Amino acid sequence: MKMTPLDIQQQQFKTRFRGFDVREVDVFMEQMAGAFEAIQRENENCQEEIRRLELEIQGYKKREETFKRALLNSQKVLDQMKENARKSAELIIAEAEVKAEKILNKSHNRLAQLHEDIAELKRQRTQIEVQISSIIETHSKLLEISKEGMKEMDDEDNKVKVLKQT
Repeated sequence: MKMTPLDIQQQQFKTRFRGFDVREVDVFMEQMAGAFEAIQRENENCQEEIRRLELEIQGYKKREETFKRALLNSQKVLDQMKENARKSAELIIAEAEVKAEKILNKSHNRLAQLHEDIAELKRQRTQIEVQISSIIETHSKLLEISKEGMKEMDDEDNKVKVLKQT
């Protein structure tokens, strides 16, 4: 049974011979009703404070859950960014390796072409040397023939001179 301060104030006791002093009982009942009322008000205030704090706690719990979700999402995003960066790095390395291989193959082909060009130039040089040597030899022979022809002409001129003198 729930009692109120009004119940305490309105409580009536039967009087008997040699019973309690009615005035003292009434004063005591008044004091008890006041004390009970104060306790009841304090209890109500405490109940309201508890409700307010429970609502506040619920708000904090909701915020905590929100923060937890945000933290988990941030971690997922961070993990995804790391994975994307790793994949991107692997792709860049693979592309660089392919480019390096192409450059190396191109360099090998160019080196082989240069060796072929050098061999062709050596062959041409040898051919030119042979041609020049042949030309020099031909001109040397022509000079000798020309010298012999000049000598014969000089000899004939000398004969003609000698004949003219005679």
